[in-house]
Amino acid sequence: MLTIYSLSLSVNSLAIVILSRGKCGLSKCVTRYLVAMAVADLMVVIIEVILKRINNIYLPMNFLFITPICAMKLVTKIAALDCSVWFTVALTFDRFVAICCQSLKSRYCTLRTANVIIATVCVVGCLRSIPFYFMYEPQIIINNIPYFCLETSAYYTSPLWAAYEWFDSILTPIVPIFLILLCNALTVKYIIKSNIIRRALLNNADDPESENRKKSMILLFTLSGNFILLWATYVIHSLNWRVKNYNYTDKYYTNPTYINQQTGYMLQLLSSCTNSCIYGLTQRKFREELKNGVKYLVTLNGRLCK
Repeated sequence: MLTIYSLSLSVNSLAIVILSRGKCGLSKCVTRYLVAMAVADLMVVIIEVILKRINNIYLPMNFLFITPICAMKLVTKIAALDCSVWFTVALTFDRFVAICCQSLKSRYCTLRTANVIIATVCVVGCLRSIPFYFMYEPQIIINNIPYFCLETSAYYTSPLWAAYEWFDSILTPIVPIFLILLCNALTVKYIIKSNIIRRALLNNADDPESENRKKSMILLFTLSGNFILLWATYVIHSLNWRVKNYNYTDKYYTNPTYINQQTGYMLQLLSSCTNSCIYGLTQRKFREELKNGVKYLVTLNGRLCK
């Protein structure tokens, strides 16, 4: 599992650096969405893996166990995860407009629109995650300092919390999954119709544009399938059982529900790694930039060692 998280840190960091250079042959708005996704994914891994899981399991008691900080970690992780998911939706819709809605393309597929959407998603994601800060209470108090996060009794008994949990599960990721599937289905339908018309006009001659659109279809299906598969376990768990078992106590290790929960979390975090991999590594110029970066580091290291 640590290997996966290390890979996620490396991949997202590389994606941010390479995409920010703007030399991957992508439009400015697409580049902005991809950078935003990579930053959000990187934040998820840092908060959930390093500051929470590794800290809770391997490190002695420190300031990160103080209740307000512990609760803030959950809030920021949820906000970052929401941003990552909805940035994916925003990019999918941007590509749908660019391919299927030519009349809107010049007005919608712009850097300014991307900046507005990214800012809006960030603000909404932060505001939506605030209620989770009040989900916890201190487990122990040492020298008047509250430590650890324990769910309040109201979290399990209040109908408001139950309703909010359902709302949270529907908003992320059920609605995004539906929107991604819808946009991709409409995009694929448009591409297939366009290819049929182009083949008829060109008398079945080789058509580079059709090949490009075929690659777009494969990429869309790969992204949709990856997103749905990695989130499916979490969705099933969240709809059938209220979230708990954060403290990793021994009595839960053999519990099938606990195993299902943690598997869902692991796959959910894995999705924070695969987005940048799929979007970036399928782009030829991205791979070229990556190779150039590796060559530069090797050359620089060789000069320093002389």
